Amino acid sequence: MAEDVLAGAPESGPAPRPSGSGRPFLDVRDLRVHFPTDDGVVKAVDGLSFSVERGKRLGIVGESGSGKSVTSLSIMGLHKRGSARISGEIWLGDDELVAADPERVRRLRGETMAMIFQDPLSAMHPYYTVGDQIMEAYRLHNDVSRRAARKRAVELLDRVGIPRADARVDDYPHHFSGGMRQRAMIAMALSCNPQLLIADEPTTALDVTVQAQILDLIVDLQAEFHTAVVIITHDLGVVAELADDILVMYAGRAAESGPAVDVFTEPRHPYTWGLLGSVPRWDRERSERLLPISGSPPSLINVPPGCAFHPRCPYADRNGDRSRTERPELVEVGPRHLAACHMGLEERATLFHDEIRPKL
Repeated sequence: MAEDVLAGAPESGPAPRPSGSGRPFLDVRDLRVHFPTDDGVVKAVDGLSFSVERGKRLGIVGESGSGKSVTSLSIMGLHKRGSARISGEIWLGDDELVAADPERVRRLRGETMAMIFQDPLSAMHPYYTVGDQIMEAYRLHNDVSRRAARKRAVELLDRVGIPRADARVDDYPHHFSGGMRQRAMIAMALSCNPQLLIADEPTTALDVTVQAQILDLIVDLQAEFHTAVVIITHDLGVVAELADDILVMYAGRAAESGPAVDVFTEPRHPYTWGLLGSVPRWDRERSERLLPISGSPPSLINVPPGCAFHPRCPYADRNGDRSRTERPELVEVGPRHLAACHMGLEERATLFHDEIRPKL
């Protein structure tokens, strides 16, 4: 198995992190993750910054290919050695992960940070029982007997709602339904009480009833363990249910970020408007079709110059050629609310209230 460590770490460490109890537990600064290929360099993440405090939930949303999962794998240190060029800083408490020794990152993984993967059937080993896999994760970071580890596995499976956990602990992953496998994956992730939990598309391929159960479970466990949680999804309904804050990604960068209530009620980026317009609404009668975003996400090898969203943006001509030549930076549009757009703030506010909101 290829070594699952952060690749491309610089030789010298970053400047010391400012001390203080008010700093976020996870602090990502100017993260760049580039993959060299025969066709060119894939800029999967290209200058991303965000933070998450203990006890808070951040939702990262965007279309497929926006860099969401690459970001999560970078935090966990799961890119194969030599496959990625990673720069920037990833602070987890007092540890900087990009420059850290691979063994230190491996130790933190599971003990301090854990991840719920998108497809638990692929993430779990088919030749080992569910209980054995939870026990292995637990014993890797705790000096306990196999008997004690098995007891812990049963307790965790029971805690996440697996019926007859004392018997199902000896079942294999393929014996579980999709929802039960996801619960088992959550149990494995929580085996060492991590302080950061990353959930990558945790409800994909589950029916709506099971989705709701999984989301409620994550919220309950997060409150119980006071964990910092990052939810990665393309489903705005999921982040509306879970997130305290939202980060909207496009072409490897942040298009908008802020408190969830502000991003949903007063979005200030045309891409966010497009995402909201493509979500079905069940709270009122809808007579018109959904409003899809025109075009396709850009190639991350040949990202459009200027604003990466401008080829798909219906408002790109409202600021001369700036959208085509100048990349917009994130600027404050409200308290803790940032957006990267060349249009004036008042013009965006007027557009949203007069034209966009009535259609949502």
